[in-house]
Amino acid sequence: MSERHCGFRNGVMVLMVLIVSLIGAPVVLSGTILEDFRNPDEDGFPREWEGSRSTVTAKEAYAIHREGDTMFLRGTRANQRVYTRHIEWNPKTHPVLRWRWRLQSVPENADFLVALFANLDTDLLFIPVSTKYVWSDLKRKGSVTDGGLFGAAEIVVRSGRQPLGVWVEEEVNAYEDFQKIHRHDPASRAWGISLQSGPGVEVDFGTIEVSAE
Repeated sequence: MSERHCGFRNGVMVLMVLIVSLIGAPVVLSGTILEDFRNPDEDGFPREWEGSRSTVTAKEAYAIHREGDTMFLRGTRANQRVYTRHIEWNPKTHPVLRWRWRLQSVPENADFLVALFANLDTDLLFIPVSTKYVWSDLKRKGSVTDGGLFGAAEIVVRSGRQPLGVWVEEEVNAYEDFQKIHRHDPASRAWGISLQSGPGVEVDFGTIEVSAE
């Protein structure tokens, strides 16, 4: 058999193995990005986001920054949270919520450092029903606090003020957490996401995404 024919046959065999492996491989669903902070307005504030008290003052505390190809929202000395009404997804089909955040500086007497709110439903007054995922300095990881009639139920996902200056990723099943805490299913379309940095805390928020289990 000629060297050319042998090379052709080997190439065909490699191609067949590759096709079989692809057909038999499980399908991997990529996450759906809810926000990657690549759409700032003229003030560097994320478009379609608002301040819980005032968007004017929120723009003084939150701004989009860039490091190379990475875009992120930095919160500095904020006294309010920011939220969006325009991020919608089905929490039942995409229950897994992931995000990245990075602590930059923390004052000495801080306890509450930073939080992400998953707003999966609204009440009869159209006020968001939220689960507040918290990075706390003092509270134990996994601790849960009832939000009462008007507050957000709180789950501590990270404890301690380390690491500083390093991106860390969180992953939660927001759908299951909502069912356990609020004792009913969330709406078929989630309301949105809120973010909050603690008093005197400087923190960066990276990409937020959801995915199927």
